Amino acid sequence: MLRARIAVLVSGGGTNLQALINAEKSGELRDGEIVLVISNVAGAYALERARMAEIETLTLVRKELGGRAAFEARLQRELEDHGIELIILAGFLSILSPEFTAKWPDRIINVHPALIPSFCGKGYYGLKVHEAALSYGVKVTGATVHFVNEVPDGGRIIAQKAVEIEDGDTPEILQKRVMEQAEWVILPRAAQQVSKEIVEGRI
Repeated sequence: MLRARIAVLVSGGGTNLQALINAEKSGELRDGEIVLVISNVAGAYALERARMAEIETLTLVRKELGGRAAFEARLQRELEDHGIELIILAGFLSILSPEFTAKWPDRIINVHPALIPSFCGKGYYGLKVHEAALSYGVKVTGATVHFVNEVPDGGRIIAQKAVEIEDGDTPEILQKRVMEQAEWVILPRAAQQVSKEIVEGRI
């Protein structure tokens, strides 16, 4: 069976990566295959999750490579060498340049822990997103999976799922609920949808 070759880019613990690995094992992600996990942080636990799932790993640290241009040139080379067709950003805390994203139109997807266009763009990542949602006083937040283009969090939306904010929520509690109820649900679904479109030649 023809499957889209996926690389997942990570920076931390890899909970979204684990959701993708679980989806592939269960057959929810059936038109895509995770063949490579790349971290820009040495020792990220996401790499261990990949190894346990027998997925090839790679660590590319921007500073060690001499800056963004060198990092992206090496990243591009590795993706090409592995025949990658879809890139999934799963907690990848580095903004890719417009020059890089232009090489992968409709082939990079990202999960963001808010309902875009709220609480998104430059500087909105990790707990900062949830802190902003709570300080603003919104009653509903959630997660969004979108295509990546030259504008941070500005690409076309693929999927969204709402999560209610509850009394007593802290940024940490809200982060956990958004991951469990939204991110881990819609990211595998979106990965399957885009993989299917790639396999069928629609993108």
